[in-house]
Amino acid sequence: MFRKGQVLLKLIIGLGNPGREYDRTRHNIGFMIIDQLADHLSISLDKTKFNGLFGMGMVKGEKVILLKPLTYMNLSGESIRPLMDYYNIDVEDIMVIYDDLDLPTGKIRLRTKGSPGGHNGIKSMIHHLHTQEFKRIRVGIDRPFKGMKVPDYVLGRFTEDEMVHMKPAMDKAVEASEESISKPFLEVMNVYNQ
Repeated sequence: MFRKGQVLLKLIIGLGNPGREYDRTRHNIGFMIIDQLADHLSISLDKTKFNGLFGMGMVKGEKVILLKPLTYMNLSGESIRPLMDYYNIDVEDIMVIYDDLDLPTGKIRLRTKGSPGGHNGIKSMIHHLHTQEFKRIRVGIDRPFKGMKVPDYVLGRFTEDEMVHMKPAMDKAVEASEESISKPFLEVMNVYNQ
């Protein structure tokens, strides 16, 4: 159906860690949103290649790939770069969704570029893509509780109270992702960065 060298594809990536022990943890919010987006867009995540789980579909007349890298967070770029190369996807046509400690729980922020801010998945992407200029949706998970180490916090599961704020944020991230497929990203940013 989709072949290398065909018309442009859009790639939406959710960052996380594979394995049941990481399921629904704070660091896996990118995976959770990709799952929700796949369901919303009726795209089956049924292909495993390039060290990733992905699916393809048509959305508003655009060909779209949804990807969950299965390399573990710190090596995310090792899945993303080969898929981009194979399908001839330009960095301008990718967007990544990931957790952010510097935003309050339940807030989302869209950006067109930026430093990794200590996020190892983004560091890996920048290393493999040779640029910091790619679209992103940062999803706030807040800072660890007092006395808790960052790795323990990000690899912990959301509390029930946190999920009250996270569910609307996930819905917004899904909406923003869908809008970004057919609209200029700056236009989408203006709507969702309020």
